[in-house]
Amino acid sequence: MNTLTGTRHLARLILRRDRVLLPLWVLLLAALPMTYATSFFELFPTDADRAAYAAGTARNPSIVALLGPVYGDSVGALTAQRSGFLLVIIALASLLTVVRHTRTEEEAGRRELLGGTVLGRYAGLTAALLVTYAADLLLGLLTAAGLVSTGLPAAGSYAYGLSATLTGVVFATIGGLAAQLTETAGGARGIAIGVLGAAFGLRLLGDTATHDWPSWLSPLGWAPRVRPYEGERWWVLALPLVASVLIAAVAYPVSVRRDLGAGVLPPRLGPATAGQALSGSFGLAWRLHRGQILWWSVGFGLLGLILGGAAQAAGRSVEGNPQLEEIMARIGGASGLADAYLGATLSLAGLAAAGYGVQAALRMRAEETAGRAEPLLATGVHRSTWLLSHVAFALLGPVVVLAVTGFTTGLTYGLSVHDVPAELPRMVGAGLAQVPAAWVLTGIAVLLFGLLPRLASVAWAVLAVCVLLGQLGAVLKLDRWLLDLSPFNHTPQVLREHWNATPLYVLALVALLLALAGLTAFRRRDTPVT
Repeated sequence: MNTLTGTRHLARLILRRDRVLLPLWVLLLAALPMTYATSFFELFPTDADRAAYAAGTARNPSIVALLGPVYGDSVGALTAQRSGFLLVIIALASLLTVVRHTRTEEEAGRRELLGGTVLGRYAGLTAALLVTYAADLLLGLLTAAGLVSTGLPAAGSYAYGLSATLTGVVFATIGGLAAQLTETAGGARGIAIGVLGAAFGLRLLGDTATHDWPSWLSPLGWAPRVRPYEGERWWVLALPLVASVLIAAVAYPVSVRRDLGAGVLPPRLGPATAGQALSGSFGLAWRLHRGQILWWSVGFGLLGLILGGAAQAAGRSVEGNPQLEEIMARIGGASGLADAYLGATLSLAGLAAAGYGVQAALRMRAEETAGRAEPLLATGVHRSTWLLSHVAFALLGPVVVLAVTGFTTGLTYGLSVHDVPAELPRMVGAGLAQVPAAWVLTGIAVLLFGLLPRLASVAWAVLAVCVLLGQLGAVLKLDRWLLDLSPFNHTPQVLREHWNATPLYVLALVALLLALAGLTAFRRRDTPVT
């Protein structure tokens, strides 16, 4: 039997299972650079406007740390820099896709069942990588085509598209290697995301330091150095290709030398007896969710430090351009361009925090399909108690994450304007104002889990639609009723001098009703539903 026997069938299975989620993140991430280019054409019609904006951006280390370096003042160069953080999202989506279809399948026991058929030993890893590589390639081609459609040069557009593709490819391969190292999907995700965080840190260090050599050590630092639209350096694209080959050369031998269900790294043994904290359903839920809350809080806290440090310069960078000032004020409030920038970025943080709520709520589905929920519910644990223990942390997580984001944003922004006592509570409040909208997404995930458990992952598609409406709605000039489908469109701009809190109460009530409906449906259905 060939070592790749069955790869094609496994790839078709992966495509069928991800027929909703995969196209969503590909199309969404491919569309965003095109909208950035369109905005730059409209907001900076003259060379002088673009040069002033590029100079202001290059002088601000916080913006450079978040988005990467800017190598010119053309619309293409500004678009490539503005799309810099998308590379992190592409990398994250790629590695999570590979882990989901390798280690998660193995942990759930489905890989063992498939292994009993005619299946080559390299088929599982190869199918996951090929599907993810194909998605990254499609994303890159669509991105390039979209940029060309805005009037940007084809060479620079395809240089950026290919750099985005290869960034996804190298992190997909890292995800494939991480899946071989531990025996749990959570551990594999932790290792891969840790590598992504280290790569971002190296890129940040190199881009903000005098010498940029640390950026050359980071897979996230290679794409900007292709320099799309500014004398493309095509040879840099060889770096992620070589890195992917080397990582795969390690991952494949490891995948067949370990036992099925085991990882290279030995699992850490827990205590022989459970502590008092695990005596109830809430204690167990805390044990399962605490790591995610911690790492999300750390990541968002660091992001808040960067966002707060960039706020004042972001406001100054658009001064003198009345068109941009008007748009920024409309997005984030009328109390100044810095407040507009902070309002817009904290809104994006709210969307990301909603991702935590969805992930935490869907942990119940993972526990159910893995067979861990049924034995627990066969004891004295009531269904309502078990579900509410998980929902409690799915609701608590966005509160903690957004409070931390607002705190660190307010701290750095307050230091930059020499008024920490005034800015700190304002930014914490602005962060917490995003919580009710994030709770609505959590409520939808709970409702789907209780009512249509097989479609629970559609909650991610709902979040993707909210991101799409928020990022592209104004650019595409969508009708107001369509934009209002996103709960985040109803969140008031609390950085304004006068704002109405009623929408926050309404959103919180909607989230509560959705969660209660999910609880009622879960109490009436069979467990498990596979």
